[in-house]
Amino acid sequence: MGMWSPLDAMWEMPVEKRIFGVVLLFSWTVYLWETFLAQRQRRVYKTTTHVPLELGQIMDSETFEKSRLYQLDKSTFSFWSGLYSEIEGTLILLFGGIPYLWSLSARFCGYAGFGPEYEIFQSLVFLLLATLFSALTGLPWSLYNTFVIEEKHGFNQQTLGFFMKDAVKKFTVTQAILLPVSSLLLYIIKIGGDYFFIYAWLFTLVVSLVLVTIYADYIAPLFDKFTPLPEGKLKQEIEVMAKSIDFPLTKVYVVEGYSRMSELKLEAQDRIIHDNKKHGCKNEEVLAVLGHELGHWKLGHTVKNIIISQMNSFLCFFLFAVLIGRKELFHAFGFYESQPTLIGLLIIFQFIFSPYNEVLSFCLTVLSRRFEFQADAFAKKLGKAKDLDSALIKLNRDNLGFPVSDWLYSMWHYSHPPLLERLQALKTTKQD
Repeated sequence: MGMWSPLDAMWEMPVEKRIFGVVLLFSWTVYLWETFLAQRQRRVYKTTTHVPLELGQIMDSETFEKSRLYQLDKSTFSFWSGLYSEIEGTLILLFGGIPYLWSLSARFCGYAGFGPEYEIFQSLVFLLLATLFSALTGLPWSLYNTFVIEEKHGFNQQTLGFFMKDAVKKFTVTQAILLPVSSLLLYIIKIGGDYFFIYAWLFTLVVSLVLVTIYADYIAPLFDKFTPLPEGKLKQEIEVMAKSIDFPLTKVYVVEGYSRMSELKLEAQDRIIHDNKKHGCKNEEVLAVLGHELGHWKLGHTVKNIIISQMNSFLCFFLFAVLIGRKELFHAFGFYESQPTLIGLLIIFQFIFSPYNEVLSFCLTVLSRRFEFQADAFAKKLGKAKDLDSALIKLNRDNLGFPVSDWLYSMWHYSHPPLLERLQALKTTKQD
């Protein structure tokens, strides 16, 4: 007689129950893996109480301790907010929160005189309610993070009034983009026939290109103050460096935000380059960081990322077209009488694709680190190794970045290589 396990029971269930069970199980598996990694990193924060020998020239003991305590506070916050988020998501699934919100949307549509045949309108009401719920449940966590943790460590520059005004503005701008784009996407899927996935993919490609194009001129200024960089030595040197690698520079801005950073922004066509300048990087260091960012452009990293993103998008829409007709997917999440397109997008993209998304995310993290090393090497070729070295140290120190990482945590999470690895790579030609 063989051993019985809960997994055996799961496979004896109807297919929709199995789908639901696997989705929940995978969600908690990812959560526990992330928590395990976070605890490994937290152990590093707790046990590394003195500046390691190799960091002696980089960070003084006072800054090191400030950084350690800041990261400890952030990791505690991340643990509780992550636990809340996972429990909330689980309860929403277990108690039928998604079908309930869909029926609530239908009720609101009914009050406005729109029947079930107006599925796209109902979908927009659903999106509005879902994003409102997400914004409201996330607000206490955001407030605590800004006005307790960031305030305690000297990073918060916002008043409560500004914070709330900014939150309302972000929500409004999000709806102004999300609702029209979603309605058009749903319409294209409805009328696209057998090859709707190609039209849907082309539509999302056009939308993403338009948003990138208009972001700097129309969206970003709603949240940050843009002022042209004054004429002078720094601007001249930026222009000379851009010209030396054929970068099509058109405008240079200083962007003052209410986050912990100010940014230097270069705009050329659809490319934006950022540099943290808050705590007084010297002109040479600003140029070195910009040399790194220009390296991303010159080496084609931006184009490569767009190509990867669009290949992934096309694949996802194709698989969505294959799966959208499977009623058991809708049954698994409580939709027995109807199969709304928006709900299909939600189920397939968020839940069914989640294992694929985790693998893809890790692969993109590895690729991003590779790109960062390549951009550092490009800055070296421009003769900026020494200045980039000092700029990276300053930026890490100003943002209280902790320079010691657990190897597994950094491998899974860090899109940029750890500071010591970058400095080591720069050292070889720092004297050049």
